[in-house]
Amino acid sequence: MTGEIDKAIILARGLGKRMRRAEDGVSLEAEQEKAAADGVKAMVPFGRPFLDYVLSGLADAGFRRICLVVGPEHDAIRDYYHGAGRPRRLSVEFAIQAEPLGTADALLSAQSFVGEDEFIVLNSDNYYPVSALVVLRTMGEPGTVLFERGGLLRGNVPAERIRDFAVTVVDASGYLADIIEKPDEQTFRAAGENALVSMNIWRLSPAFFDACRSVEISARGERELPQAIRLAVRTLGLRLKVARSGEPVLDLSRRGDIASIGRWLRGIEANP
Repeated sequence: MTGEIDKAIILARGLGKRMRRAEDGVSLEAEQEKAAADGVKAMVPFGRPFLDYVLSGLADAGFRRICLVVGPEHDAIRDYYHGAGRPRRLSVEFAIQAEPLGTADALLSAQSFVGEDEFIVLNSDNYYPVSALVVLRTMGEPGTVLFERGGLLRGNVPAERIRDFAVTVVDASGYLADIIEKPDEQTFRAAGENALVSMNIWRLSPAFFDACRSVEISARGERELPQAIRLAVRTLGLRLKVARSGEPVLDLSRRGDIASIGRWLRGIEANP
């Protein structure tokens, strides 16, 4: 399939280990404290759940069909989106990842939702610029949006956290040649100040599920999406067109992120 697409898969299964950890000097409102303690980052409230803002951005970009990958214990997410939080502009369904075995494994849980269509996949704890979502929806082929380091620093991502993400190599024709997740110091420095950073948002075809099944299990015991991307690009012949963005991506990883994200979202109306 080529052209415009309308399906998006949101990975909301994570355990939220970093979010559960207490941080000195961080004081949260009661409902934010509860969501943080439960590790359900997507439901941290900023007037309404963070995930509502993610969904609203997808709706603004023209997506209409959403699949949330959650765990069997995530009744609060399912109850909210089947009830009081049912979106007006989107249809939402759920895929269950029985065990937290990584993001590539989570994507496999949504295979029946995909069918024969291309789709995008993104994190539930990142708020992406609508412009990037539009680019992926209309790109016409599998690909990704990569982010300039300067743009990320204008958001809520501090310089020391950039290395937590993946740096990339783009070939001369504008396609992804390699992705290195959590690079070591030498690799990170070699990538240079102009390296493009992956924030784990992709437009993919159903053929990519082969890479999700074939990728090696990591030291953490997980099948991880960036490693499946690397396998698909370097070994299986997948071509991923690259677009670049200088806009920020909000990252909700830790309790200390909540205050800064609250300030960013203050002027944004969530209307999924």
